[in-house]
Formats: sequence, C-alpha cells, structure tokens
Amino acid sequence: MTMKKIIPIIALLYLLIPTGTQAQELDLSGQVIGWTTANPSDQRAVQGGLRYIPELRLYLPVGDLYIEAEGSLNIWGAVTYMSPGVLSVPDTLYGDGELDPYRVWVKLAGDQFELRAGLQKINFGSARMLRPLMWFDRIDPRDPLQLTDGVWGILGRYYFLNNANIWLWGLYGNDERKGLEQYPTKEKGFEYGGRVQVPVGIGEAALSFHHREADPDAVLPDSMQLGRTYPENRIAFDTKVDLGVGLWLEGSLTQHNFDFTPVDYTTMLNVGADYTFNLGNGLNIMSEGFFLLAGEQPFSTTQSTAFAGVTLSYPLSIIHNLSGIVFYDFTNNDMYRFINWSMTFDRWTFYTMAFWNPKNYQLYNFQQEATLFSGAGFQLMAVFNY
Repeated sequence: MTMKKIIPIIALLYLLIPTGTQAQELDLSGQVIGWTTANPSDQRAVQGGLRYIPELRLYLPVGDLYIEAEGSLNIWGAVTYMSPGVLSVPDTLYGDGELDPYRVWVKLAGDQFELRAGLQKINFGSARMLRPLMWFDRIDPRDPLQLTDGVWGILGRYYFLNNANIWLWGLYGNDERKGLEQYPTKEKGFEYGGRVQVPVGIGEAALSFHHREADPDAVLPDSMQLGRTYPENRIAFDTKVDLGVGLWLEGSLTQHNFDFTPVDYTTMLNVGADYTFNLGNGLNIMSEGFFLLAGEQPFSTTQSTAFAGVTLSYPLSIIHNLSGIVFYDFTNNDMYRFINWSMTFDRWTFYTMAFWNPKNYQLYNFQQEATLFSGAGFQLMAVFNY
C-alpha cells in the first residue's frame, strides 16, 4: 500500500476517535467473505479466496447539520491452481492479494444538501444490467455483494422540495480505468461533471455530463503518443416511469477526439423493463437491450455491439432465493448464463452459483479476454456480517 492510500486512512481514523462529550455515534461493522471457484473446462482451474472488509462509521450532529464519515479496507487473498491439460504447458499454482482502502470519505449534510469528499462510490442512472452510465463503478449485476472500487473526489448534491436534485462532482488522482473506459484518465488528472434529475409525471428524467483527459499510453505503450492526452466529453440522458410495468431508457454519447483511430464518437443505448408476476411468492422478470455504436460521427456504425439481458428472481421462502441471468451477444452470437441459489440467515449468507459463458469473455468492457469465469463452472461463497 502506498503512502497516498495510507495517509487518508490515518486521517479518517483520527477523526473517528471519540473526543469530549459530543453526542456522536461510532459503529464498527464488517464483512468476511470466503469463496471457492471451479472451472473444469479448458482451463481446469480451481481458486480459493478470502476477503475481509472492516468498516468504521461516524455520525456527529452539528446544530441543524451533521457530519458522517466512513473508513473501510478491502483485504483479500486468493490461491489459484490451473491445469491446462496440455503436455507442453505445466500446471501452475499462484497466489494474489491486496490491502487497499475501500471507502474513505467525510460528508457534511443537512435537510436538502450533502457534500462528500474522499474515496467513494458514485453511481446513477436507470439501467440495471447493461449500463451506458456506468461511468465511475464496475458493479456486476451477477455479483450478489455488488462490490466495486470507489473514486477519489468531491461530490455535492442538492435536493429540491419537488424531488428534483442537482449533482456536481470533481475527481482527482484516478489514473486506472473505471466503468466502461477504454483508456484511463491521465496521471494526476482532474475530472469534473454534473447531473440534473427532475420528476416527470409518474417517473423521473435526468441529464448528465462529464469531462476528463484520457491517456492511451497507459494501455498502448507502443502507440508513440509521447505522453499526449486527449480530451473526452460525455453527455447522457436517462428516464424511468412506472406504468405498473417499470420502463426505462438510458443513453450516452462520448466524444473522444483521438487522432490515432477513426472512432471519434461512441453511442450507447439501453432500453429496459421489469415486472413482478403474482405467481407463488412473486416472480420478478427484468429485461434490457443494449446497443453500442462507434464511428467518426455521432450515431455512426463503423463498429457496433448489441446485447440483450434477462434476469429472473423468485423467493422460495424467507431464507431461500433463486435467481438467474442470461445475456446474449448478438455481435458474436455468444450466450452468458448464470444462476444463483442464496440462503440468508441472521448474520450468514450462503451462495451457490453456476455459470456457463463463452471461452472469450467479452461482457461489460467489450474487450476479448480470458478469465476464471470463461467457459463453464461454479462458485461457492459464504458471507459473514457483523
């Protein structure tokens, strides 16, 4: 862990130390997660891992306002054994792990506003599975814990009495790829943007904007860019209405300004719906269609990608829940299948998950790569909350 990551944690922990007789609330909680993943397909891989996320939260009233703070760590380690089954390729056993801050932020808030600074999660939009507005997080809808890295920055939100709200943010020091970015932000780069969301009839609608400087050298070291960065602007629209059936629309347009590729604009569009049928304990079905167009002009089709996704969820009882997700890649004629049986108790939750995916895993980042979840396999996970 670098000093850049250690200093904010020490500062926050110092802030959280109780002082005087202030009526503050201090809460220590956490999650311990253990998992085993087996992929008996071509990779013949088995992985065992353990993750610990301790969390310390502070709530401190200050007149009509309040201060809230959170500090948490993401500590994990995993051991993976791979047996490719090829005579010329030996079996491998390797370990990996990290100790990083997960959330480190302080928030000042009142009845109609909040200002939060530090390492935090920022996400918004109407789509659930295939999200054009996945700008700052990488939440996988198949992950039952919805874990994602945060971003360093300041986020301010103001809430009007008619439920309209305004977001403004500034980010700094996030030099790794986040969301659906193809290239990361330049080192020590400043990013800024905002969002306006308003009620519309029986639903809501929003406009979002973001600006940053992209650095292709971080991904393409041989591109001869000589340290050159490129401005990137994103605008997006999303809306959601409830007509008995939930309906939503989300779209984004990104201007790249790269001079080494003919792709200057990327357009993403999501259309979705969900409904809970009165069958047994209630069967929820959600579906989405996702389209990506890239080219020299907005909405042009030099490159294109199309996905469809369907999620089904059915509570078998108070303890047991069964869910499944299917994605179809129309561009490559590939299908991704995932099923999850969960059992929830007071502090323990157990998951039995199975997956059947293409060998080349091309979901969410739209780049071909092999992962432990390529092909077919299963995962067992146990989670303890305290």
